[in-house]
Amino acid sequence: MSDDIAIHVLGLGKKYTIGGPQEKYLTFRDAITNSVRAPFRKLTQRGGDQSTNEFWALKDISFDAHKGEVIGIIGRNGAGKSTLLKILSRITTPTEGEVDIYGRVGSLLEVGTGFHWELTGRENIFLSGSILGMRKREIEQKFDDIIKFSEIEKFIDTPVKRYSSGMYVRLAFAVAAHMDTEILLVDEVLAVGDSVFQKKCMGKMGDVAKEGRTVLFVSHNMAAVENLCSRCILLDEGIAILNDHTSIVINKYLLDRKESIPTPLKDRKDRHGDGRLRFTETWVENSDGHRVTSIQTGSRMKIVVLYEVKMGEEISNLTVGFAINTIQNIAITDLSNSTTGDYFVEKVPENGRIECVIPKLPLNVGIYFYNVIARSGGAIEDWVQQAGKFDVDSGDFYSTGKIPDSARLILIDHTWSITKLGVE
Repeated sequence: MSDDIAIHVLGLGKKYTIGGPQEKYLTFRDAITNSVRAPFRKLTQRGGDQSTNEFWALKDISFDAHKGEVIGIIGRNGAGKSTLLKILSRITTPTEGEVDIYGRVGSLLEVGTGFHWELTGRENIFLSGSILGMRKREIEQKFDDIIKFSEIEKFIDTPVKRYSSGMYVRLAFAVAAHMDTEILLVDEVLAVGDSVFQKKCMGKMGDVAKEGRTVLFVSHNMAAVENLCSRCILLDEGIAILNDHTSIVINKYLLDRKESIPTPLKDRKDRHGDGRLRFTETWVENSDGHRVTSIQTGSRMKIVVLYEVKMGEEISNLTVGFAINTIQNIAITDLSNSTTGDYFVEKVPENGRIECVIPKLPLNVGIYFYNVIARSGGAIEDWVQQAGKFDVDSGDFYSTGKIPDSARLILIDHTWSITKLGVE
């Protein structure tokens, strides 16, 4: 094995049995215990023939990650990206294959993984450092840098269960990025942070790589992947279909996505939230109230989502948001009932329909996806990325008979005037 290899993966596979006994979801404490008891080794599954109920989240994955390399892991929802990182983080055990990791691993996966909710931010910093094998003196040396980067010094002695998702991610990323680990694994969790902090995180990951540390970065943001990663691995239904230069892999991914149809919302498993409210269906309507997959720029558009409230639960103070992104997953805008002042303060119906009307669509020709999120009293109830998709066709946005340049992403209604200046 070459001395510059940080991660060696060979024939890695992860199988689940649908409808049968499911793998217990591990707590962070369980993951630590299992990592000590069962270091990575080649595993085989024995037992009766359950092939009809088998689901392979990953199948025959092989690659090497070199020291100092930043590798992007991309693919559609359910492709196996998060499963791969959980295996590398020792949170999930593989069904088959081999994994060799040379160095300590720091990971930032889904919100809620890695910290103890009852402990304060300060206590969790020391807990995380200890788990990574750092001495107290080492953690103390990094402590001020972590707090400064996270920008939550005012709340550092508050239990993290009272943090917003954005505050949680700020601290979690700061800890993962500043600890003395040779390998950093980062999932799409950065999507819940604000744009300024996301940019700050991207810069930090670039700095981490320059220090000779290895980064595996899972994201739907193709612009971030292209700027940060020199190489990409494209996963599709658990199989690595392409491992090449970033631009080549992204072009392949975007070409495939143009023809893709999002998985029905009610069947999506890659969602976050408390689960008291769940979105079940979403679509786009035109000015006539018909469901459509494409709509003209400048026309009236409506985004519709259906939801169900879990039996026995009551939801009030509901905030719903749609985040519209390009096919490259570049954020365009956020739409929220709290921003417009259309508050849903009272208890909502157990089954309901929520509509967001855009009187004059300002998006130019292209393919767009939208995320959907629901919060109740600030807590996330349901959050699904790339929940829906729509195409925008060219149209007479300015009512002049002239079609706007398709190279421009956003169209803004505006007027012009000219005035003669007086002569003194």
